[in-house]
Amino acid sequence: MGPWALALVLGSLVLAAAHGSEPWLNETQVYSTNANSGGSNGVFVGLTLIQSAAAKGAVCLDGSLPGYHLHRGFGSGANSWLVNLEGGGWCNDVKSCVFRKSSRRGSSNHMERQLQFTGIMSNRPEENPDFYSWNRVKVRYCDGSSFTGEGADVSSGLYFRGQRIWQAAMDDMMAQGMRYANQALLSGCSAGGVSTILHCDEFRGLFPSSTKVKCLADAGMFLDTVDVSGRREMRDFFNGIVRLQGSGRSLPRSCTSRMDKTSCFFPQNVAPNIQTPAFILNTAYDVWQLQQSVAPKKADPRGQWRGCRMNHASCSGSQLQFLQGFRNEMLDAVRGFSWSRKNGLFINSCFAHCQSERQDTWYAKDSPRLGNKRIAEAVGDWFFERGDAKYTDCAYPCDGTCHHLVFKGNY
Repeated sequence: MGPWALALVLGSLVLAAAHGSEPWLNETQVYSTNANSGGSNGVFVGLTLIQSAAAKGAVCLDGSLPGYHLHRGFGSGANSWLVNLEGGGWCNDVKSCVFRKSSRRGSSNHMERQLQFTGIMSNRPEENPDFYSWNRVKVRYCDGSSFTGEGADVSSGLYFRGQRIWQAAMDDMMAQGMRYANQALLSGCSAGGVSTILHCDEFRGLFPSSTKVKCLADAGMFLDTVDVSGRREMRDFFNGIVRLQGSGRSLPRSCTSRMDKTSCFFPQNVAPNIQTPAFILNTAYDVWQLQQSVAPKKADPRGQWRGCRMNHASCSGSQLQFLQGFRNEMLDAVRGFSWSRKNGLFINSCFAHCQSERQDTWYAKDSPRLGNKRIAEAVGDWFFERGDAKYTDCAYPCDGTCHHLVFKGNY
C-alpha cells in the first residue's frame, strides 16, 4: 500500500446526509485515504422513476416519484439479482425532513440522472468477480427512514412513505423479471445497511423456497452506545425517526414482539433473529459513528475529540482506549448472529465506513484483507458456500491493509 493519499469526495451516501436538525451535515465531506487504487471503470446507469408508485402513495418526502437504477444481467447472471438499497442518513424531526426534501435524499427532482456502478455494483469481472454479470439495481433513498416510514405531516408537506416505497420498488423489480430469479442478494451500506437488515426476511418472502436468497449489510451496525458525554445519541435520534415517521409497524415482528420499537430500529437487536442467511460487513471503528454518535460535536463542547474525529492518528491513548471499548461492543453485538453457520462476517479494524460500494475497498490489488481474503472474496465465498466466511480482525493498529479515512476541514 503506497504512502500517498488519494483525495476523494465522500457524499451524503456515506457520511453527510441530514442527521438531526443540523443542515451542515448535508455538506459533502472531503477525505483522503491511503489507497493506491480508488478508480473504477464501472458503467453509468440511468435513473428510472417508478410510475406506478403514485397511485400507491409510495412517494419521496416531497411527494415526488421514487426511482432506481437497473443494469441488466447477462450470460450466466441473467437470472440472478442484486438489489442494493441506497444509504444516506435519516431525518428525525420536521425541520431536518423539510431540509432533506430539497435534496436528492428527499426528492427525485434532485437525484442524479445517472450513477456509476462501482464495487459490488460493477459490471466488470476484474472489479466484481462474482456479481458482475447479475441484474444489479440501486434503489434510490428518498424517505429518510431506511424504507420504514408510514405517515405524513400535511402542514409541512412531508410524506413519510418509506415502507410503501420499498414495496413499490420490489413490485416493479418483480415485474421487470426478478420473479424468475434463481438467486438474489439484498445489500446496502450505512442507512442502506440498516434497511437491509430490517427488510431481509421480507425480501426472502418475495421468492419461492427454491430461490437462493441472502442479505449483505455493509456499515449498518449502528450501536445503541453511550457517547463521550454519557448520553445515548443514537437512541435519541432513532427514537425521533420511529415517532415522527411511524416506522414501528414496519419493523420486524420478531423484534417488536419482545422489545420497544426504537430498540428494533437498531440492527443489533434484529440481526440475531433473521431467518434468511445474512452477512455483516463493518469496521470495528466506524468513522460515521465516531463522528456522529460516539464523539459528536455537541457531546464534546471543548473540542477535545476534534482531532481524533478527523484523523485516527490524532487520537490520544485515552481516546483510543474508549474506542477499543466501542470495538468490544461491536463484537458483542454480532456474536449471537455469528453463531449461525448460514451467516457471514467481516469485521476489520479500520477507521472507515461503507466498503462494498467503493472499488478500492471491495476488490482491488491493495484492498483490505482478513485471512488473506479481500471483502469481495469473503462475500462470494459466503454466498456461494465455497468455504468459511467469518472474519474478525485483531484490535487497531494491527491491520496494515486498512484504507483509513482522514477528513479535511472543520468537523
